[in-house]
Amino acid sequence: MPLALLALAVSAFGIGTTEFVMMGLLPNVADDLGTSVPTAGYLVSAYAIGVVVGAPLLTALGSRVPRRRMLVLLMALFTVGNLASALAPSFGPLVAARVLAGLPHGAFFGVGAVVAARLVAEERRARAVATMFLGLTIANIIGVPVATLLGQHLGWRATFLVVAGIGVVAMAAIARLVPQVPLDQQGGLRRELGALRDRQVLLGLLTAVFGFAGVFAVYSYLASMMTEVTGLAESSVTVVLALFGIGMTLGALAAGPLTDRALRPTLYGSLAALAAVLLLFDVTVHTTWAALATVVVLGAVGFMTTTPLQMLVMNKARSAPTLASASNHSAFNLANAGGAWLGGVAIAAGWGWTSPTLVGAALALIGLAIALLAGRLDRTPEEPSRVVATSESLPRMSEVN
Repeated sequence: MPLALLALAVSAFGIGTTEFVMMGLLPNVADDLGTSVPTAGYLVSAYAIGVVVGAPLLTALGSRVPRRRMLVLLMALFTVGNLASALAPSFGPLVAARVLAGLPHGAFFGVGAVVAARLVAEERRARAVATMFLGLTIANIIGVPVATLLGQHLGWRATFLVVAGIGVVAMAAIARLVPQVPLDQQGGLRRELGALRDRQVLLGLLTAVFGFAGVFAVYSYLASMMTEVTGLAESSVTVVLALFGIGMTLGALAAGPLTDRALRPTLYGSLAALAAVLLLFDVTVHTTWAALATVVVLGAVGFMTTTPLQMLVMNKARSAPTLASASNHSAFNLANAGGAWLGGVAIAAGWGWTSPTLVGAALALIGLAIALLAGRLDRTPEEPSRVVATSESLPRMSEVN
């Protein structure tokens, strides 16, 4: 594995930690800033807004910036956002800081995925992208629980100071380990926007919005489901979230080689499995051991959708994949927000704590239907890891530097 992938994974670890840790710190933040927990929940939405807006905006603004420099600048913005979160004097500035911290998220993963794919041989590109995403999954196993405990014992501000420190380390690692990536002289914003209008790219983004929403329809209420229905103590919630993170990691490890071998079948299979597991969870949630096992499997099949979706939009964007790759993360965050909202609507309607599992299954099936439609409309021979360069003459990254 190229050491550059390690630098990208470290960055992903920091991003994943700051994205999800707020869910565990909401009571602490609410008490410290004199607001309610539901109001403090806007801090989760603020980060998501930053991701949705920042992914296409920053990618477009940086379309002519060398890729390594762009990655360093994005991590610098991430670091500033987390430092501003730690120093925020009141709730309003903290909301603004969370938006700022979220801005580079999608752009970083978009640019990083393109760079990661160029670091290895063509037949291993999906595995390289999945390796970068491992940092995000490991953040859910280690980063989020540890950061939550740190915030509970030393104050939530300490958590964001530590995450800012991870950002500094990531910047240094990228600057030292990631090779220079030559830009296509024929590229630019117009070419990137043109690639984004491709029908297959748009269908891929739509698949992400609906398919991944099925995951967050349940994940957003997982803690409540496990305490209210399964009967676990609140102190066990951290373990449950870590189990979900373990499943995510297993899914990422499996998705890379499977996507390299057969992209669309991997996508179809993961979405179908996601719908099936969500339906099964409606039954297993009532039994402790079965519920915990299902949480691991849910994390695995849910995250198995991310790599094929990422590679799909990059491949279909052909010679200008960066903006499409970044926009995919806007789609994922729309899925996060939409899934959480629809799951909440089901609970508020009186359908019970397990109703988000049925909502999630329906969303996953819609995502599968869109993916199948896209596959039927696609007449291009399938080449899972084919095009992620911006020029036919672009050298392999192992030959650069």
